[in-house]
Amino acid sequence: MDANEKIQPFLRQYGTVLLGLLVLVLVVHDIFGTHGFLAMRHTQQEIKKVNAELDQLNRENLQLEQEVKELKTDPQKIEKIARDELGLAKPGEVIIKIPRSQQLPQDSTVRR
Repeated sequence: MDANEKIQPFLRQYGTVLLGLLVLVLVVHDIFGTHGFLAMRHTQQEIKKVNAELDQLNRENLQLEQEVKELKTDPQKIEKIARDELGLAKPGEVIIKIPRSQQLPQDSTVRR
């Protein structure tokens, strides 16, 4: 009896089961494996998220570029920042600061 004669009865009896198990293992690997369907889906979601963040950063970059351009060319913009953020005044002007606790709310109207 050679090896071929020993394998044939085994394959006749268990061949279909072995083939089914092999197919099942391949399907499970294609779905749950390192490069399977679920991993690819997760990677695609990450790519979409990163692209959205990149778009947001590009919009912010354009806005900042515009602001830099305005600061270089618009003296009124520079004056506004000097007054509002730095508390500077023109010669002869007096700055009066009211504590926040004594300020009226911005959206309230005074009625008489």
